[in-house]
Amino acid sequence: MKYILVTGGVFSGIGKGVISSSIGTVLKCSGLTVTSIKIDPYLNIDAGTFNPYEHGEVFVLDDGGEVDLDLGNYERFLDITLHRDNNITTGKIYQNVISRERRGDFLGKTVQVVPHVTDTIMDWVERVAQIPVSETGHTPDVCVIELGGTIGDIEGMQFVEAFRQFQFKVGRDNFCLVHVSLVVETSGGEQKTKPTQHNVRELRALGLAPDFIACRSKRPISDSVRSKISLFCHVPEVNVINVHDVSNLYRVPILLEGMIKLIKVQLDIKPRGKVRLMRKWHDLAETYDRIYQPVNICLVGKYTKLDDAYKSVINALEHASLFLNHKLKLSLVESDDLEEEVQSADPTRYHAAWHQLCSAKGVIVPGGFGHRGTIGKMSAIRWCREKKIPMLAVCLGFQLAVIEFARNVVGLTDAKSGESPEVSNNVVVIDMPEHNQGQLGGTMLLGSRSFNFTQECKLRDLYGKKDVSKERHRHRYEVNPDYVPQLTKAGMRFVAANEDGTRMEAFDLSGPDHPYFVGVQYHPEYLTRPLNPSPPYLGLLLACLDQLDNYLAFPVEKRSKWRLQTRRDLIDQSDEYDDEEEEEEEEEEEDTVSTSRVSASTSQVSVEIA
Repeated sequence: MKYILVTGGVFSGIGKGVISSSIGTVLKCSGLTVTSIKIDPYLNIDAGTFNPYEHGEVFVLDDGGEVDLDLGNYERFLDITLHRDNNITTGKIYQNVISRERRGDFLGKTVQVVPHVTDTIMDWVERVAQIPVSETGHTPDVCVIELGGTIGDIEGMQFVEAFRQFQFKVGRDNFCLVHVSLVVETSGGEQKTKPTQHNVRELRALGLAPDFIACRSKRPISDSVRSKISLFCHVPEVNVINVHDVSNLYRVPILLEGMIKLIKVQLDIKPRGKVRLMRKWHDLAETYDRIYQPVNICLVGKYTKLDDAYKSVINALEHASLFLNHKLKLSLVESDDLEEEVQSADPTRYHAAWHQLCSAKGVIVPGGFGHRGTIGKMSAIRWCREKKIPMLAVCLGFQLAVIEFARNVVGLTDAKSGESPEVSNNVVVIDMPEHNQGQLGGTMLLGSRSFNFTQECKLRDLYGKKDVSKERHRHRYEVNPDYVPQLTKAGMRFVAANEDGTRMEAFDLSGPDHPYFVGVQYHPEYLTRPLNPSPPYLGLLLACLDQLDNYLAFPVEKRSKWRLQTRRDLIDQSDEYDDEEEEEEEEEEEDTVSTSRVSASTSQVSVEIA
């Protein structure tokens, strides 16, 4: 097993997650099996109770683990399935140590950070690194570990000490340290290396010497800056890697291709065979930069001040738009701003929000918690339903769409959710019976769950016409089953339910009277991939482009050809377009489709990342 530790300096949020994912991606292109671990030094057991404004979205894994959003990056870039133990927190480590102490596992010894906590960290890393994360079931060859926070933070000291010991435990030939640091730039454009020098000096004082320094900067660093960092940080000049800002994230793996060759030499990694993935990443990055036809989508949410609060949702929209060779033009609207109370208090903000909503080709109403902003979301949902605007409602959006339908179509004007403080006799959305009211952390319906399509609909067609599919959930409320017959009679088409048929999983009002009006209780964005977009999100984008019926008319096994033909129609006039390369890609698509899986989660035949 080879281990690559990625640390960060100067400040948090410097890009360690994307760099870690990109390193793993390029290694995977060498035929290696790669897994990832994210270490968060906070005392929380998991990320489940975080405010979205503090750490961004909470990402959910197949096994129900609520984890940091960086694990979403790992899964999307590497097309792997991680587990809750791939996210290590200080809280998990100390909980483990204290539980063992209570059982008497330490035989009366004084329990200390060194060696008991550090040993637990090392054992955890070695154990998790061996867990298969791909469908092949192979034990990973390489484990990329991201240490969150910044070197020097007191919260991360036990992890730094653990890896100081770990490098000798596994052997220096099996351990590589990549330190990500910022090269700041003055107002005059001069690049300064002093923050990086100080941070590397602190890292070395703690017993860890970086093998590579990934220099984050706005512009490519100059040769003189590279030489200076090499000289003062005791790293070979060739190992000072330039990771400057690029036009899109898909270019980062391309940027690091040269670095991976050096890592392979240092760790004595022998490729198992060349795969075609890297050419597809090149194509993806080029496509992102050269497509100009926009598709306007409006996201009506509660946490729009921070993009990371909807990271997976935005990625799902972006993957779908790239699949259709369009540029995503996304506007974020705070749902509060759509409410009538804002109209009297701040009419400019109110009218600006409605202008953004009305100007969009399609609308996404994502999940969330709490009563705030729900009236605004329901106003947006009603607008989409009545004005025939393509809409996708997810989780809380799904529940609010049902409530809006109950109020304005069924006539239950006081319909509400059990989450709302309002008093009503018609609670259309109720608390799930097994939800533990005494605790908030980890008590929702979490992780991958199967569901059945109960009737023909466009959503089922998007999932490859399969009767059974699987998606990840994160919610503690559900549609009240007592109201389902009344809602159904009024025209609400519930098209999917859980395995025993007691919980509504999706509705689909798409048809002759509406291009696309879909709501899902689960979170399809968690399983989106750059080369394999989520079916409900793909359906939304297709409806916005008036292509949904054309796409669904193709047999499932031939939909990749539909995409290639659409791509030709859009960019065939470009001077950069290469017919020979396109023919080669079509042959690859046909070969891959013949052997690729029809994913239970997406049930859509498409080109696999690997």
